[in-house]
Amino acid sequence: MATLYLDRKELIVSHHAGRLRLRAGEAAPQDVPLALLERVVLSASVRLDSSVLGALAERGIGVLLLGPRSGERVAIVQGRPHQDARVRVGQMRLADDAAFALATARRLVAHKLRRQCRLLAQARRQRADQSRALTRGISTLQALLPAVPRAVDLATLRGLEGSGAAAHFKALASVLPPQLGFTARRRRPPPDPVNAALSLGYTLLHFEAVRAAYVAGLDPYIGFLHGVSFGRESLASDLIEPLRPALDGWLWRLFAERALRADHFSTDAGRCHLGKAGRQTFFVAYESFARPQRRALRRVCRHLAAVARAACPATLGEPDDDSA
Repeated sequence: MATLYLDRKELIVSHHAGRLRLRAGEAAPQDVPLALLERVVLSASVRLDSSVLGALAERGIGVLLLGPRSGERVAIVQGRPHQDARVRVGQMRLADDAAFALATARRLVAHKLRRQCRLLAQARRQRADQSRALTRGISTLQALLPAVPRAVDLATLRGLEGSGAAAHFKALASVLPPQLGFTARRRRPPPDPVNAALSLGYTLLHFEAVRAAYVAGLDPYIGFLHGVSFGRESLASDLIEPLRPALDGWLWRLFAERALRADHFSTDAGRCHLGKAGRQTFFVAYESFARPQRRALRRVCRHLAAVARAACPATLGEPDDDSA
């Protein structure tokens, strides 16, 4: 199943007999069978009507709308909801179980720290000239790991995760091209090409996690490490934490190989933007990167859904004696 990226101004999208028809100016229209699609990403001023969204939702095709300039998420449109409400009820019971939530959060943070260590070790093998900075980052991450199983609450775990992220990005900055101006992770707004690319990559990865949770019957808003917070898909945020180092490493390679370059970006009012040529490169490369991440997310969500279903009261959903 494929991803369709719609990133052309004034593109007109319509639905005809199980196909999306794409029209741009005087060019001949292109048809894309819905049966081939699993997700659609819109990142330009695309014109479509409600029948398109209805057809996509009917077939369970997720839609991510990105701001055409910022690259930030505007909305996610999902298909039909999962029918087994027991999964969501069980998930809420697990989220209310302090011991389960803490154990789950510990695993997430430990996985992330270990994968950050592996990425920096790989970078050290390839960039011996930056061995000192990378070794310092690895040492910091390794020192944090023993504290994870001893953390007594979620606030402590979040602090360990934050300290690890700061050390990780400080070390990673040493192997990125200096002309990119990256020194630390900054999100709002992203001031340099690396931060802009990281923000777009994390947005896409978060969408993958929201979709995987939704398909498995889980509520993407009910998490464990991040907890419940208004307007945030906390479970999706949980799920991508161990995957972030993989995306960081993928972007490092894109910049190191000059597949992405500083001239793909522009800056306006302190915000760095990825231009159209850079987005084309980014989206094509992202599809190859995302395939194993999607498999991992589906596997984790299926397992969590099974655990949640088992945590649901056995009598939930059983008909009353007089319902017949």
